[in-house]
Amino acid sequence: MSSVLVVNSGSSSFKYQLIDADSERMLATGLVERIGEAQGRAVHTVVSDDGSSADEKSERELPIADHTAGFAVMLDAIRDLGPSLETHPVIAVGHRVVQGGARFFEPTVITDLVRINIDELSSLAPLHNPANLEGIVAAQKAFPDVPHVAVFDTAFHQTLPPAAYTYAIDAELAAKHRVRRYGFHGTSHRFVSRAAAEFLGRDLADVNQIVLHLGNGASACAVAGGRSVETSMGMTPLEGLVMGTRSGDIDPAVLLHLQRRAGLGVDEVDALLNKRSGLLGLSGRGDMRDVVDASFAGDADASLALDVYVHRLRGYIGNYFAQLGRVDAVVFTAGVGENAPVIRERALAGLEVFGIRIDPERNAVRSPDARLISTDDSAVAVLVVPTNEELEIARQTLAVTRHAAA
Repeated sequence: MSSVLVVNSGSSSFKYQLIDADSERMLATGLVERIGEAQGRAVHTVVSDDGSSADEKSERELPIADHTAGFAVMLDAIRDLGPSLETHPVIAVGHRVVQGGARFFEPTVITDLVRINIDELSSLAPLHNPANLEGIVAAQKAFPDVPHVAVFDTAFHQTLPPAAYTYAIDAELAAKHRVRRYGFHGTSHRFVSRAAAEFLGRDLADVNQIVLHLGNGASACAVAGGRSVETSMGMTPLEGLVMGTRSGDIDPAVLLHLQRRAGLGVDEVDALLNKRSGLLGLSGRGDMRDVVDASFAGDADASLALDVYVHRLRGYIGNYFAQLGRVDAVVFTAGVGENAPVIRERALAGLEVFGIRIDPERNAVRSPDARLISTDDSAVAVLVVPTNEELEIARQTLAVTRHAAA
């Protein structure tokens, strides 16, 4: 009864899940946050066989100096509350790493050289890769005798054709500074596209899909036969759809205008686009639930924010119909995609010309399971498929470690 530990590390926190290697059942989940502050916080939840966790949860507040100390706190919680690492020994640790550049296109066992490469790629993801690396170093100290595997957000998009990943700027300058589309949310897009094909009872290689990962961060992906052929996020996770606090697509000349006329510096522009734009910038609310509620209550700013959000989303859906030529399924996932019927309805309204027909009753259903929300006679299946990036990381981690051991 072995297990895989999945780690998603940030600069001052990390999330983790312990997953049974055979049944793929989640055994425990946790969060260690406010690392380096005067008082940190650690939450550990044991998940029972029936999925219940209400009575098996611990929460502690204590100083947590760094990620290494955080892993010690995690191990204390596992020892005190379970599950037992004697009966569920960790055989591998999988790490989410945001940016793999053009170097990493598959899950990779972490060596000293791989760590150097992840660090070197930090220039492309300065908010993410250094934090991912801190988690890797701390986890390797906590679990020194098992393989650690990096699973890259960008890897799924390494199948993009040159026409999709190339920006139309000076080619020499772009090559020197590695300016190109990398795409993100790849772990989610991979998991969801596979799950959608399985739900439809079809071979993944025969299915063309538009996968819409709509959370606080949001991206669209055109998946042809299991391969990413176009995606909305670019060199960074800023490009593309409107998000909770991120602008998505914007005329680059706007940034020059704000620098010249408003006197904004580079860091101020960066903060504006990443932290004070999107739904928050348009309506003062970064959470889609709050925006929808305010719009229904008559708030004009919230209604405009919804309109802009849906307008951008519909544009990408139409774009990807053109890129794929044939679409078998449109798939919604992540927090907004799974839980906001109004967004799904508005995004696909009027697209009957593409063969899309939504069933209002099916669309209104809330469920943790994958489900069909289109009508039986819809030429394109419309699905809601919950994402599970941690499970996908665990699967890829096991695949690469078992292959290495074979």
